[in-house]
Amino acid sequence: MIQFVLLISRQGKVRLTKWYSAYPQKERSKVIREISGEVLSRGPKLCNFVEWRGLKVVYRRYASLYFCMCIDQDDNELEVLEIIHQYVETLDRYFGSVCELDLIFNFHKAYYILDELLLAGELQESSKKTVARLIAGQDALVETAKEEANSISNIIAQASK
Repeated sequence: MIQFVLLISRQGKVRLTKWYSAYPQKERSKVIREISGEVLSRGPKLCNFVEWRGLKVVYRRYASLYFCMCIDQDDNELEVLEIIHQYVETLDRYFGSVCELDLIFNFHKAYYILDELLLAGELQESSKKTVARLIAGQDALVETAKEEANSISNIIAQASK
């Protein structure tokens, strides 16, 4: 089971966190400091798995971001690397060549895509096409809600004149 997901920039700034296990806020901050220090200090030629506190941290660097997932000791590291890669490919397909700024300004979409892939720390959907279809449906719902809100605002504005 995946315990948590971290996206960390090369400068050590956290861009996204998702916790699937209960950690108090102080512990979360400590975990983020430890993991980012451990991952950022490793050389590019070293293995992408780190043993940490009886768990394993699987990470992969894409451009200026490190995608980290902490898993149980007996989980398959290669499967988690594939999940990370699938998440990045889905982000890339949605944003069209995703970059760190896309994740900063559209963090809610990054969380939504992650929630479509993972549920309670387990892989929920392995099909990229299905995830893309679900995200497109969500975008359509948001646009419909915005249009309805605008039309209601226009009606209220006209009625108050």
